[in-house]
Amino acid sequence: MRHCFSVLDMISYTENNFKSFLHYDRMIEDMYFDTHAHYDDKAFDEDRDSLIAALPGEGISLVLNASSDLESSVQSVALAEKYPFIYAAVGIHPHEASTMNDEVLAEIRALAAKNKVVAIGEIGLDYYYDHSPREVQRETFRLQMALAQELSLPVIVHNRDAHEDSMEMVRAFPGIKGVFHCYSGSVEMARELIKLGWHLSFAGPVTFKNARKAPEVVASMPEDRLMIETDCPYLSPVPLRGRRNDSRNIKHIAARIAEIRGTTAEHIAEVTMQNGKRFFGID
Repeated sequence: MRHCFSVLDMISYTENNFKSFLHYDRMIEDMYFDTHAHYDDKAFDEDRDSLIAALPGEGISLVLNASSDLESSVQSVALAEKYPFIYAAVGIHPHEASTMNDEVLAEIRALAAKNKVVAIGEIGLDYYYDHSPREVQRETFRLQMALAQELSLPVIVHNRDAHEDSMEMVRAFPGIKGVFHCYSGSVEMARELIKLGWHLSFAGPVTFKNARKAPEVVASMPEDRLMIETDCPYLSPVPLRGRRNDSRNIKHIAARIAEIRGTTAEHIAEVTMQNGKRFFGID
């Protein structure tokens, strides 16, 4: 696993410290994979580089930076090119669905061909905010599902208060594999998605006191379809609600899922690391 330590960083250590560095690097290897983050967000403008550079030392081995529009897709690719442990997904979020046209779709297709782009996303439907008309959201979702099918890439789906229409789209593209990020559906919906070969990812809301459906799904689903994420800078988990979120807080999500499933956070970290790497095709 690659980490963002430079040769100069290593040379600066004494022999003993360098040995300690190597030992520590092995200890944190394959700890956490934050499968959904937004480090291109303006919330990170003041300390983006210093924060990201520190993540491997906090046990964050991999990060998937998801996009929301064309600009953020370009930024996600740039982050993936800069940091060895960051990978990118490119796509148009339902909030920005009205920006989709032939030119934008062509730009997303070109970005998707970049070496460290491993998914199309985040895409989907949001009927809670309805920032774009629903028929436009559905068509933008369909176009990007078709693109993912064309490029043989998985998809990252955003679904808020649009369960049936989201499932209709999933059923319309049986050859695509995907993940519902920050899963908010029912146990029954989860069972159908899993039967169709999809994954489910959980973020901060699974730790909230009023969480009901998510813990039920976490408790009953097979572990080989489970992934975890922060969705940072949003959705900080308990006990950090109200603060800016970042990948270091994924340990709280892993701990809560471990509690629900009757296992350890270390086991959840290992399982979700392997699931994420397999899903995104990362060696």
